[in-house]
Amino acid sequence: MINIAVLGYGTVGSGVVEVINTNHKSINKRAGAEINIKYVLDLREFPGDPVQEILVHDYEIIANDPEVDIVVEVMGGIEPAYTFVKRALEAGKSVCTSNKALVAKHGPELMEIAREKDINFLFEASCGGGIPIIRALNSSLTADEIDEITGILNGTTNYMLYKMSTEGSDFNSVLKEAQEKGYAEADPTADVEGYDACRKIAILSSLAYGKFLNYENIYTEGITKITPEDMAYAADLGMSVKLLATSRKVGSDAFYAMVAPFLVGKSSPLYSVNDVFNAVFVHGNVLGDAMFYGSGAGKLPTASAVVADVVDEAKHLHRNIMTNWTSRPLELMDLDEVEGRFFVRVKGATVEQVQDIFGDTQIVNLKQLPGEFAFITSSMKQGEYQAKVEKLNGKVITMIRVKD
Repeated sequence: MINIAVLGYGTVGSGVVEVINTNHKSINKRAGAEINIKYVLDLREFPGDPVQEILVHDYEIIANDPEVDIVVEVMGGIEPAYTFVKRALEAGKSVCTSNKALVAKHGPELMEIAREKDINFLFEASCGGGIPIIRALNSSLTADEIDEITGILNGTTNYMLYKMSTEGSDFNSVLKEAQEKGYAEADPTADVEGYDACRKIAILSSLAYGKFLNYENIYTEGITKITPEDMAYAADLGMSVKLLATSRKVGSDAFYAMVAPFLVGKSSPLYSVNDVFNAVFVHGNVLGDAMFYGSGAGKLPTASAVVADVVDEAKHLHRNIMTNWTSRPLELMDLDEVEGRFFVRVKGATVEQVQDIFGDTQIVNLKQLPGEFAFITSSMKQGEYQAKVEKLNGKVITMIRVKD
């Protein structure tokens, strides 16, 4: 028998208990042993719920019980999750977590403790909910050298952008609707400003490139400035606006990473990822293109990924699973040196002025928006774009990057 303790009985924690209880026969068969939930830690009481029989309020009970083999952390946030997880690992207990903030900030340290103790720290559910992207990067794609990861990594913002594009609604209206449906928190900052996606691409990039990418070094821009007018232009171009988290290897040893809205064309597999779904596009030098698609959040999809880690840890109870992630920092190139194309809306400028400054451009006019037009630049470095834009003397309404 392998005893586990679940830290937190919220949405994901209750889902973990449900998944293990519902699929216990198949889970035990795959783990090669019986998985037994010995404790659930939460400050609250749950009268009428069978969890009351195993509910504890004091972490010390779990930390000091030598029979607990695996700790499942689904509390969220940095503290007390970090303290609890570190203590569990130091006590020789494997840990799995869905906590992206914890992994993005303390991942290298916690993985190093796990290596030293010959146990495991796994975090499949931290980046794509039910999408098995971590395991793919860590085992299935090890023959490849990954040179790009680009993902729609936040279901809330993807839902909001989808509604804005299909219904012509403005940002505030779709945010309110997302909150009413439970897709967005009362404080949606982490989602709409891109911080959630930023932490996820930091984790995925660290695994893909073998060095620690500090999320604080990633340029991050949210969707709060996207308007129905932007969506109208996108529709006219046969494109869609997506919040993308992306990192790419440039040349032999340079890397960049960013989170920002992009115009995505129909030739991209990310174009048709709509509603609350997530997707991760990966390019390898041998594999070529691959995409992982599914539910990026939600109680049971996320819990399913967590339980998959429990099974993996049960099968490798006292044997560390190697990961391609070291504590060496991944240095990012200056964003001004990153090349791309740019969609730009201007008011008060002329087509001749734009073409004098930017050269050959794709001009877009919409009849319903008199007095302005938009253009898409040729490929250029971001620093070059900024220098050219200054010559338009404040006539730019907005800029959205273009995904090629």
